[in-house]
This record gives sequence, C-alpha cells and structure tokens, in this order.
Amino acid sequence: MAEERQGQHPRQPQLPDLHLRLRSELSRIDEQLRALLDAMDRMQGLLDAVVAITREVELTAVLRRIVTTAMDLVGARYGALGVLNESGEHLEEFITAGLSEQERAELAGTDLPRGLGVLGHLISHPEPLRIDDIPAHPSSDGFPPHHPHMHTLLGVAISVRDAIYGDLYLAERRDGQPFDIHDQNVVTALASAAGIAIENVRLFEQVRLGAEQFQRLLLPALPDLRPFTAAAVYRPAAEPSKLGGDWYDAIPLPGDVVAVVIGDVVGHDLEAAAAMASTRNMLRALLFDRGSTPGSVLARLDRALHAITTNPVTTTALARIEPEGSGWRVHWSTAGHVPPLLLTPEGRAEYLSAEPGLPLGVDLEEPRPDHSRFVSPGATLVFFTDGLIEHPAHGIDESLDELADLATVHAALPLDELVRAVADQHPSDGHDDMAVLALRIPPGTDGTPSSTVV
Repeated sequence: MAEERQGQHPRQPQLPDLHLRLRSELSRIDEQLRALLDAMDRMQGLLDAVVAITREVELTAVLRRIVTTAMDLVGARYGALGVLNESGEHLEEFITAGLSEQERAELAGTDLPRGLGVLGHLISHPEPLRIDDIPAHPSSDGFPPHHPHMHTLLGVAISVRDAIYGDLYLAERRDGQPFDIHDQNVVTALASAAGIAIENVRLFEQVRLGAEQFQRLLLPALPDLRPFTAAAVYRPAAEPSKLGGDWYDAIPLPGDVVAVVIGDVVGHDLEAAAAMASTRNMLRALLFDRGSTPGSVLARLDRALHAITTNPVTTTALARIEPEGSGWRVHWSTAGHVPPLLLTPEGRAEYLSAEPGLPLGVDLEEPRPDHSRFVSPGATLVFFTDGLIEHPAHGIDESLDELADLATVHAALPLDELVRAVADQHPSDGHDDMAVLALRIPPGTDGTPSSTVV
C-alpha cells in the first residue's frame, strides 16, 4: 500500500502544471485569434480604402482620398502627399489633411515643402521610412515656424508605371505610439493600389479631354449675326469617353432675320456624334427656304433623316427671329425638346412653353406645331439642352424654376458671361453633356454684332 501511495504521488503535482500549460496554450491561441481578427480588420479596411480611391474620377480628389484613407488605416493624426516635379528631385504639389483651422491659419504665410530634410530623404531613398523621433533623424532640417509638433513619421513612396510619382507621409499616431511594421505593411499595400488609381484617373482625363476636343470640333463657330448678339457654351459629360449628341447653331438670313437651333441626339458614342453633325448640316440647308415655318422645316428634316440616314431619335428646338414693327417676332417649333427661356428687358423670366411635338425619328405623319410671340427690343432668348437641368433628386419643373432664377440673376451680364454662369451653376448632376446658346434681341437694325463661343 505504501508503494502504491508512493506510486501515485508523482501524478498529483502534474495537475497544476497541466492547468498552467493549458492556460498558457489557450492564452497563446487567444492572442493568435486576436491577431488574426486584427489582420482581417486591417485587410477589410485596406480593401474598403482601395474601393473608395478607385471611385474618384478627378486627380485632386484621388490624391486627397489617398491621404485620408491612409490616415484612417493607421490612426494617424496628420497626413500629406507630395507630388514630385518632372525631374523627380523636388515636390511641386503638397496635399495635406488633419490640420485644424487654427493650424492652417498659422501656416498660411509659409511656403509649401519642396522636399528637403526628412521629406528629401524619402525622395532620395524611396524605401519605406519609419521614424520615432523626427528632430533626432540625421536628415532632419527642423520645422518652419508655427508648424505642428511632430515626433513620429511613416513615409512610403507611390509609383506610377515604375516611376516614383510622389510620397505619402503620415505623422503622429493618435494613440501616442510610434508607427510599427504592421502600419508600414498596410500603407505600403495602399500605396501600390494608389499608384494604379492615379494612373487610371490620368488615363480617364486624357480620354475625356480627347472626347471633348472631338466634340468641340463638330460644333460650329457662331457667325456674325448682326444686328443680334449671341454667345454659346458647351460642357462635356462628367463621365469619360461619353461623346454627346448635343449641338447648337445660328444662321443669319436675309432681312435682319436669324435662325437659331439647339438639339440633342440620343446616345453617347461616335454614332450619336456623327448623327449630330449630319443633322445639323441638313438643317442648315433647309433653313434657307424663306417661305418655310420652323415646324415645316423640322417636318422636312425628319423625312430627310428617315430617308437617307439611320440616325437615332433627336430632340430639337428651332426658332426664327425677324423684325416686326417696333420690335421682333419669334417663330418657333420644338421636337420633344425643352422650351426656350425668355428674359425680358424688365428682368422677368418665362419659358416659351407650347405644344412641343414629337422628337425627330418617331412619327413622320404627326404634324409639327408652330408658335409665335412678339418680343421687345433688348430681350434675351436662352436655348439649352436637357443636360443642363436633369438631376435624379429633382423634378423637371423644379430644375426649370431653378434655371430661370439663375438666368434672371445674371441676365444683365454680357452674353458670354451669362452663358458661362448658367453652364457653371446649372441645376443638373453633370452626368450628361450640355449646350447653351443665348441670343440678345437688338434695339434696332443698326446694333453692333457680337458672337462668342466660350
């Protein structure tokens, strides 16, 4: 019995040891799970950040989004992105985030960094840089007066097509700790995605610029419209490569008469742009028949387009303005288009609302209604496409009222400034291209001519 009890004694002390080992192992597993969850959170945050960056379509917005998302990912109080100049030696642009209004005010007279000191070190050595004490770093040049107090820094280079585009800088973790290797890894991954986003938005802008230039080549330069004064403006759609079918035109006719047209071909591609050009050219030829009303001209245009083209549906408004007594008479017809806006010399705004008629390309047999209105000398007619007023959050009537108010505010401006103000402050969401043409009715037949495309 004594031997049995002696044989059992070695096992009794092992139980506390086993408990300690189990607790230690469970603690280690718990730490690993916490680290895994933290890594998953970081990865999800990184994915969300990349998605947010790639949604931007303006370069300035992309650069600022890169800074703010990097700050969020590592909990940094300050962030900046320095864009290198063409030689890659100095910074030519510096986007900052995290500064308070007071800090910005105190730095208002300070020049932007050019890439010296610690910033210059990252330019010369584009590897990830972590600094726990900025003033103690060998490359530190100190801070300019009134600069926020900073000790810690994390810097990562951003490359676009294997060339250094700029550097992303983060300073001062909000928890007071220095940046660690996990922060470095996630910001390095973000910088890689940022380089792709920057390249994409640069290509986007090149495509958009090319589409806009092509579109403008299809639009006419306004001729001498004596005795009328006219100005026009075209704005492309906000989305890339969306060629539009919006166009305008003005044609002087004998006897101090002028014809004005604005239209929109359905679609946003080369077919729509080509259809716009052919429609405008056909209409120009038809307008020189002096005996035809705007409605009959549109009817003949509709039949011609149906017979010799495959053009898509088109909306348009055509007006003919001619002298009558002490003033002028406007004859107009619309084909599914928004009505022209009349600004009276007294400062009132009203739409020439009347039966619109069907768009071109819908029904050749449907009659084209004609309308006329006497207008006083000095009045202004504003023709525009629906891209100026379309907004998913607003009804069409609300947008038309807003546009009328906007035009009234700027009615006394020279026409080129009026059309620019209307196009810049329009009530639409900018998803579609837009055109505006304004024509000022002269006081007589001896006015000074002026036609401007802005």
